Amino acid sequence: MEPSPSLPPSSELPPPAGSPEGASASAPPPSASRGPVIRLPGLRPIDTRTAAAVAVAVAALLLVLVVAGTGYDYEPYAEQALVVSDQIPTDARGVQQATARLRGRQRELTARLAALAPRGVYIVIDQTQNRLYLKRDEETLLQAVCSTGSGMVLRESGGKKREWVFDSPRGRFEVLSMSKNPVWRKPDWAFVEESQPIPRNPADRLDYGSLGEYALYFGDGFMIHGTLYERLLGRAVSHGCIRVGRDDLRKVWANARLGTQIYIY
Repeated sequence: MEPSPSLPPSSELPPPAGSPEGASASAPPPSASRGPVIRLPGLRPIDTRTAAAVAVAVAALLLVLVVAGTGYDYEPYAEQALVVSDQIPTDARGVQQATARLRGRQRELTARLAALAPRGVYIVIDQTQNRLYLKRDEETLLQAVCSTGSGMVLRESGGKKREWVFDSPRGRFEVLSMSKNPVWRKPDWAFVEESQPIPRNPADRLDYGSLGEYALYFGDGFMIHGTLYERLLGRAVSHGCIRVGRDDLRKVWANARLGTQIYIY
């Protein structure tokens, strides 16, 4: 291997790139004529003249804002005088007639509301608070903690790449069928959720005991039923059905009938 060439003495180094040949080494830098340089961390160096000009400009801007203002005019709140409608009667006979009309209107609206209110035993489910109310007319027979749909989304990774949203429905329903010791026929999503193959044999879909002692079916696969996980009651953790504890479910079962109205909101 050949030895590396040695560097020339420092006195023989060529002038830096871009510098004029023969320039004097003692020539002052360009910024020397503009005064001392101010160096701030993270900013480009500026000379004192530029900094002074910026400070004067900022001070002038602040002075303009003080003199001209921001354009917002403060007006204190002035309470408005009460204006009495000229349609309100002032004589005794007119007051009696207006009162009679208002009472008649009140009776009409009360009758319309009463006609729309459910009769007999019905079930109300509040999804926000996860509460179930068993009512008879205006009387509350039972207030129970329940679990409603979680709102989670399940997507199938292979096959048909289907998607399921686990929401409880909202609206007015009715009990279509009632079952004691119900057997759950597990749908496809139950196997997709557990990363298991979807069985071809219908008997492999049957699940005993997970729905509790009773189930009240109200359409599209939705039910009010029991649960093995009562510690989770009060949370939105179901796949759309309404889960109720064992003792509360027994009271619902004892009072419900086919056709019992269910209101879910």
